[in-house]
Amino acid sequence: MADSEPQVENSEESQDVDIKKETTPNGGDSSTNNNTVDEQNGENGYVRKIDDVMSAKALWTTDPSVAIKLRCGDTGPQSDDPITVVSVFEETVKKLPKGLALAVKRNGDWVKWTYEEYYNDVRIAAKAFIKLGLEPYHSVSILGFNSPEWAIADVGCIFACGLATGVYTTNSPETCKFVLSDSKTNIAVVENDVQLQKILGIWDDLPHLKAIVQYTGELKEAKENVYTWKEFMAKAEGVPDSVLQERLMMQAPNKACSLVYTSGTTGNPKGVMLSHDNVTWISRQHGNNVHYKFGVEVAVSYLPLSHIAAQLMDIHIPIAFAGVIYFAQPDALKGTLRDTLKEARPTAFFGVPRVWEKFMEKMVEKGKSVTGVKKMIGTKAKEIGLRGVYAKMNKESMPFGWTLANMMVFNKVKAELGLDRCAMTYSGAAPISHETIEYFYSLNIPLLSVFGLSESTGPHAVDTVTDFRIGSVGKETPGCETKIADPDEDGNGEICLRGRHIFMGYIGNEEKTSEAIDQAGWLKSGDIGKQDKDGFLYVTGRIKELIITAGGENVAPVPIEANVKEALPCVSNCMVIGDQKKFLSMLITLKVEMNPDTGAPSDALTAEAVEWCKSVGSEATTMADVLDNKDKDVLKAIQAGVDKANEKNTSRATKIQKWSILPTDFSIPGGELGPTLKTMRPKIVKKYEDTIEAFYSES
Repeated sequence: MADSEPQVENSEESQDVDIKKETTPNGGDSSTNNNTVDEQNGENGYVRKIDDVMSAKALWTTDPSVAIKLRCGDTGPQSDDPITVVSVFEETVKKLPKGLALAVKRNGDWVKWTYEEYYNDVRIAAKAFIKLGLEPYHSVSILGFNSPEWAIADVGCIFACGLATGVYTTNSPETCKFVLSDSKTNIAVVENDVQLQKILGIWDDLPHLKAIVQYTGELKEAKENVYTWKEFMAKAEGVPDSVLQERLMMQAPNKACSLVYTSGTTGNPKGVMLSHDNVTWISRQHGNNVHYKFGVEVAVSYLPLSHIAAQLMDIHIPIAFAGVIYFAQPDALKGTLRDTLKEARPTAFFGVPRVWEKFMEKMVEKGKSVTGVKKMIGTKAKEIGLRGVYAKMNKESMPFGWTLANMMVFNKVKAELGLDRCAMTYSGAAPISHETIEYFYSLNIPLLSVFGLSESTGPHAVDTVTDFRIGSVGKETPGCETKIADPDEDGNGEICLRGRHIFMGYIGNEEKTSEAIDQAGWLKSGDIGKQDKDGFLYVTGRIKELIITAGGENVAPVPIEANVKEALPCVSNCMVIGDQKKFLSMLITLKVEMNPDTGAPSDALTAEAVEWCKSVGSEATTMADVLDNKDKDVLKAIQAGVDKANEKNTSRATKIQKWSILPTDFSIPGGELGPTLKTMRPKIVKKYEDTIEAFYSES
């Protein structure tokens, strides 16, 4: 298979690991590494270590059993010695065996794992996977909410030389079937009976699947080859260390250890193959870049672990820096997240834009009850806070009253949110509004941006607490490279990425892999953007989302949508339409209450939307009030907001000429949003094709 892999030429700007590095011990004291086995290499005898790089012919592959070349450099971060996930974990356990690693609240009490206990459970899980029939470079698919068992299964699979594969809990049975089949899943690990039934229903169509493990609760009925977590861990009994050692020695930094599936917005999901070096190199570089301290950092895990951001932040970076992970409750986004934050008091917190928006909405609502002197002090403090964070950004002196505002207001607000120890607050995965950023700036909570893809193993570019800029996604992580391909007159072009964090290839998909990575090793991100003179990266759109009007104008929809949302605080989502059309139109949804159990939108407007309606003279409290009665005050005010947004658009081709309010907000259950809350544009176009057709049939 390796001989058939496409050859990728190396550029002069970097060099790949040479044969000497592949066949000699990889630095350090060999007495501290237990993962060794005697192997002979022709006339030159040597003891191979798990961290020795294997021979490779190309920079990418679609076969998970094939090694790839590493894009190492002679100096700087690119020259760091390659290392496996296994060795990183072992190094941390040796340094801090009794340090707290994992914690989850069950039956009202925190259940905790030290790093030594975490490591031991990972080894037990690895042996149990082998016992159940996990084959090298086949997958363990994990389907459920974040938990210590999720992390143990993930890393245990890697130890057993499998491919750790996260599956979104919101995936339909059909999508689950595709992922488990595409990844050749041998074992599925599921959270509860709901997810168990999903896999049981498709098992007959999964020839590689040998067993299922349910990690919470008891099984409702006994089934062959279906196990509880306790039964699963017991399977390790009798499996000797030598069997696990054989699996460990099949591995190398330049071989695959994990699969991350894309959301599949334009077709079937693609399995992004990540190597040990992808994961360990970017974990160390990101941690060093944002100044993580070993054995100090604390985080809360609640975003889907099937997403690369959560896998890095909640599993691999904590292992590299001996961080502590507190797992939120499954109903975290229904209101309990703040409770977990207040108990864990994280030092770093990552949220998608919708999480920050929810925090803001509740804080604004609570602030309305504050009156008198207290309100006056709060208002003044927020003015100082906004100026202060901008002063930090611009490296200027802090405004008068900054220290007092922190003592009297900001520190109390942070404590109420559970962020009083939080030095790093991040937003990523989707665009965030200027309004939301400035709201948190005004409370001395700088929302720092991070940019990356599954294919770049997460954080390619990131703001830091000492170097950030509003509107940008930060500067590239040291050791990573950025190129803007074919820039236009404003400097915008496709953002291309290169470095040791770039993925190995899409499993079993040579066509898509060759489309994604060019002959010089550059990953084509599909995002449009530019860099300023100081190196800050700005994302201005996506190529796949780019609208080409009937007049040939190229229009990026995201900035237009952001302008509308900024002008209309009642708007939850909006989407520009106009590909191959004479003019632009827009689908608009208003903010409504979401069902906390199903995630589906209700008919009731949120308190913020109701207040906005009142401000424009309307008594509407539901979507029915707005649509059934054709509320003229609301419609008139929305038109005024669209007009205001249009003023920011330079040409007629970028102005919204028609719009329609949809009867319901976008949601995951409705199919309009993906699992990371990204807008599923093709599905929305299809779902509302009659509404869209009406825009243009009358023109």
